[in-house]
Amino acid sequence: MPDDPSNPAQPPVTEQAATPPEPTPAWWQVIARDVLGTILPAIFIALLIHLFLAQATRVYGSSMVPNLRTNERLVVEKLSYRFHGPRRGDIVVLHDPDGGPELLIKRVVGLPGERVTLADGQVYVDGVAISEPYLTQGTASTGRAWTIPPLHVFVMGDNRGASRDSRVFGPVSIDSILGRAVFRYWPLNEIAVLP
Repeated sequence: MPDDPSNPAQPPVTEQAATPPEPTPAWWQVIARDVLGTILPAIFIALLIHLFLAQATRVYGSSMVPNLRTNERLVVEKLSYRFHGPRRGDIVVLHDPDGGPELLIKRVVGLPGERVTLADGQVYVDGVAISEPYLTQGTASTGRAWTIPPLHVFVMGDNRGASRDSRVFGPVSIDSILGRAVFRYWPLNEIAVLP
């Protein structure tokens, strides 16, 4: 067959020498590789998520009844308050201002610079009654009023007759807020985005 200049000749095929099989790693090497390659990064990622993005928490007590009950499990997101402050109506998880070991779950009612007054079974902010459709009972009138300092919020439980909240310990520092409760994932028949 004549040479075709457009189709250069193929080099001759040579057989490769057989390479010996790699030794099987010891059982401890397999475990070490799995731990270092899979488990440690997974733990690291979980810690980052827990510290900066979200975490789970459990409801204790009756201060948020009927919207939240003891032993319900919630997802608390931690990211949004890095971009804006708490908003009225947010359900927040915070460290106990009195130094107790348990986290508290309350609803934000008053924002920095506002004046919160309790009168006539309602909550007034700067003299205007706020809408609280999540309540099933009124707020006991005490005639008390609080002015919220900068970088603080006024929080109350939804169960106004059985909640230790800012009516007792005053406005709370925004720094004491762990995050915003956004989702109930337990019990399974009560899964819901929180109001």
